[in-house]
Amino acid sequence: MEHTKRQPRKLGWRFVFPALVLAVLISGLVRSMWLDVYYIPSASMEPMFREGDRILVSRTDFGAEPVGRGDIVVFDGRGSFAPLDSGNGPVVDFLGGVGHWVGLSGGETTYIKRVIGLPGDHVVCCDAGGGLTVNGQQVAEPYLFEGDAPSELKFSVIVPAGRLWLMGDHRAQSADSRSLLGAPGGGMVPLDRVIGRPVQIIWPVDRFTAVGRPAEAAITTAKNGQ
Repeated sequence: MEHTKRQPRKLGWRFVFPALVLAVLISGLVRSMWLDVYYIPSASMEPMFREGDRILVSRTDFGAEPVGRGDIVVFDGRGSFAPLDSGNGPVVDFLGGVGHWVGLSGGETTYIKRVIGLPGDHVVCCDAGGGLTVNGQQVAEPYLFEGDAPSELKFSVIVPAGRLWLMGDHRAQSADSRSLLGAPGGGMVPLDRVIGRPVQIIWPVDRFTAVGRPAEAAITTAKNGQ
């Protein structure tokens, strides 16, 4: 009579470890080229994003269409925002240590803000009516947190070539370009430091919703040929 032999259990682990490594590598590739997930740790972008939200960020959205006024961007703040020690700006990589281990994710130098000024724009606050203007035209800001003024800090800046002027939607709680006017770079973020655009709130479940790009007409009436 022939007898069958049970395969040693440990044989299966020879395949499990390579599968885990492959899964991490594929995840890292997807996150570095297309999509990434971040955690919002503060109220600086309310009401659009709340503290505790997890957001899906596309790294490719600005390939077809360039960054525009009113766009929300996730960016690397090294050399611009990174000196801020406010606790109300950085977004945190959702996968934490794993993301840092594969070298593909941001951390304490990664921020999320809204684009108010493009290269060449003259951004001023505030005008006689207390509003924010771009190139002499008042900006409509329907995204502002209810009760917030456009800015308690007065400023008048011209955005240099290749840079952006960024502000949070919850102005009273946001450390942004205004906070770095006297620092090197003047709070202006290089365009090439933009990581991507949030496209979806994925957690909590009751806030699961797509994040669209605003129409230019809904953001500002400024006309400067851009």
